[in-house]
Amino acid sequence: MFVGVSGTKVTWADGSTEEVDAIVLATGYRPDLGYLAPLGALDASGHPRHREGVSLTHPGLAYVGLEWQRTLSSNSLRGVGRDAARVARRIAAHLSRT
Repeated sequence: MFVGVSGTKVTWADGSTEEVDAIVLATGYRPDLGYLAPLGALDASGHPRHREGVSLTHPGLAYVGLEWQRTLSSNSLRGVGRDAARVARRIAAHLSRT
């Protein structure tokens, strides 16, 4: 797991850095995003700072599968696909601008 993000570079636990275009996090059934707190990516209640899945704090960072990300079904198999497609389009647009 990375320990820092600065611009388009992530810092790994061993101190090495790597240039990245996007970060995709798969958190499983229940979000456990505490590791993002040191990056300032979470609000005071521990929820990601995002708009419709796109991070408000780190360009290129996005989320899918969050409860009420966009709709009631965002965190279910029924709704996550629509949200993932939307997030993928927004990340692709971000990458085309960089």
